[in-house]
Amino acid sequence: MFVLVEMMDTVRIPPWQFEMKLNDSIAEELNKKLANKVVYNVGLCICLYDITKLEDSYIFPGDGASHTKVHFRYVVFHPFLDEILIGEIKGCSQDGVHVSLGFFDDIVIPPESLQQPAKFDEAEQVWVWEYETEEGAHDLYMDTGEEIRFRIVDESFVDTSPTGPSSTEASTSGATEEVQKKEAPYTLVGSISEPGLGLLSWWTNS
Repeated sequence: MFVLVEMMDTVRIPPWQFEMKLNDSIAEELNKKLANKVVYNVGLCICLYDITKLEDSYIFPGDGASHTKVHFRYVVFHPFLDEILIGEIKGCSQDGVHVSLGFFDDIVIPPESLQQPAKFDEAEQVWVWEYETEEGAHDLYMDTGEEIRFRIVDESFVDTSPTGPSSTEASTSGATEEVQKKEAPYTLVGSISEPGLGLLSWWTNS
């Protein structure tokens, strides 16, 4: 679920931080820049693990800050495909079951990846597994707040870097750009369509 990723960046240290140790200042600036941010095709950055190499620092004319090229390792949330995780249902919609891990919320289990047969209860706004037994069908509701075990089956990254509007399209694409800004930069797709997956309460021993 968590991996160490080697990265490199040029860190700017403002003059008022010169009294601090260089490593401490760099660590503070890296965490300020990266912590809780999604890096495209890398994952959700959690915290700095260590600094592996510092190159020479430079102070450029007109800028009293120092600039140092830094090689470092960062703890990143990036689950492997087929990895099984446990989260909490934060809500349901026609698009599927939305799951949160507490620190990461952009997880969806689409309808086709639920235990089947499944139906969406419009009145309750929850998905229901119509579990068949010898005694008949039982509706098992996927309520908000329930713990759920799921398998990671896909992921998607969206480049949300700001881009300048085209002069010819600026007046016609405002709505589209607004939708894109709201799109999650990193989304995980889960599945519970296997025995043992789904709400933890479904599989507890009586």
